[in-house]
Amino acid sequence: MKTRFFAVVSAIIRKDLQAELRSRELIGSMGLFALLSVLIFSFALELDRIARVEAISGVLWVTIVFSSILGLNRSMAMERDQGNLEALLIAPIDRGAIFVGKLIGNFLFTLTVGAVLLPLMTILYNLSLITPMLILTLLLGILGFTVIGTLLAGMTVQTRARDALLPIVMMPVALPLLLLAVRATTGIINAAPEDQWLAFVQILGVLDLVFLGVCFLLFDFVIEE
Repeated sequence: MKTRFFAVVSAIIRKDLQAELRSRELIGSMGLFALLSVLIFSFALELDRIARVEAISGVLWVTIVFSSILGLNRSMAMERDQGNLEALLIAPIDRGAIFVGKLIGNFLFTLTVGAVLLPLMTILYNLSLITPMLILTLLLGILGFTVIGTLLAGMTVQTRARDALLPIVMMPVALPLLLLAVRATTGIINAAPEDQWLAFVQILGVLDLVFLGVCFLLFDFVIEE
């Protein structure tokens, strides 16, 4: 049973990666959105260096969150429009495997955008953002957002207003993760003592596990028509 579960997961991941390598649609749209967002924020904060330093963590995470939402919407919409989602639902496979497969694919796509953002923002804002703890925070934050987003995108993809609905339903749920990620990132960037931000990273990891378990259990229900 476990072997079949992981075989389905790996097949979904492989399909998503192969489709993206051929079209480059998801990474291209997410990357372009992230690039434009960072450039706009950089120009807007150009005149106030203090404000740039204070706002950089917010800029980073707002860009990642909305890039993630854009990618999640397009990923699930393509599955629905091409009939892949219906085929997966009627196939004799565990729905949880569908969730895990789509989750890992979405996580990898969003992580790619985040990996590009860090050196880009390091250059634009003249700050060292590539540190082990900041990378860990980035991994935990992106994982949490994609867990929630994969579940909610599976629910909203069934609606006509999916592009507008996903941000509306996702942001209130993901707000605790966003606040923790911003607070932790701010402390790391400002070289604050660990006792001022390490707890935020730890709570972020715990929330990831909670959301992962809850979303895994709920996916079978929300994916139904």
